[in-house]
Amino acid sequence: MSPRFYVVALDGGAGTGKSTTAHSLSRALNLMHVDTGSHYRAITRALLDLNLAPEDADEYLNKNSLPLKTEVIDGRSCLLIDGAGFEKSVLRSPEINEAVSDFSSRASVRELLFDYQRSQVEVARENNFDGLVMEGRDIGTVILPDADLKIFLEADSFIRANRRKKDGESDQISNRDQKDTTRKIAPLVPANGCVRIDTGLLGIEEVTNSILEVIEKLP
Repeated sequence: MSPRFYVVALDGGAGTGKSTTAHSLSRALNLMHVDTGSHYRAITRALLDLNLAPEDADEYLNKNSLPLKTEVIDGRSCLLIDGAGFEKSVLRSPEINEAVSDFSSRASVRELLFDYQRSQVEVARENNFDGLVMEGRDIGTVILPDADLKIFLEADSFIRANRRKKDGESDQISNRDQKDTTRKIAPLVPANGCVRIDTGLLGIEEVTNSILEVIEKLP
């Protein structure tokens, strides 16, 4: 009998600990880690390099294609655009922090990534993982609504802003929250049936263990 293949959707706002939690789960259960936030950051960088503003994205992407491919590195799915990837320092720059919510709210950008992100389930199977954990803001609601487990991480905005500062990043948490939760397309909201976890006063080990306990009880 083949082992269970787990599909975990992990959503939450900026600074809630999505990436750290996803990485921890991927190590514990041999899950491929998919960071969809990095996808939107990479698309933002690519469009900015073309001297495009967010309001120009729809017209450009409706007429032009951005070839997307996947490279799996150390358990993590990495997006390549036209064969090239981006360093983390580039994707987490203040310029991208400021622009990514505006670009990710464009219909053309989300349509470009929709099928690509859903395809990551098969990428995980093909690369002999025991499942995948996909983090983002619309995973449980839009991308993987039939996931085996849907998690929603949350924390006080002050705590999240301090986390960003400790990481050496400037990220306007309240501004991003407002944009992400009020956009017309795939807003950030808890998915039906999700498990909500307040990470404000919990360490990563506590968050991870609480999720592992839920996974152990899955039918």
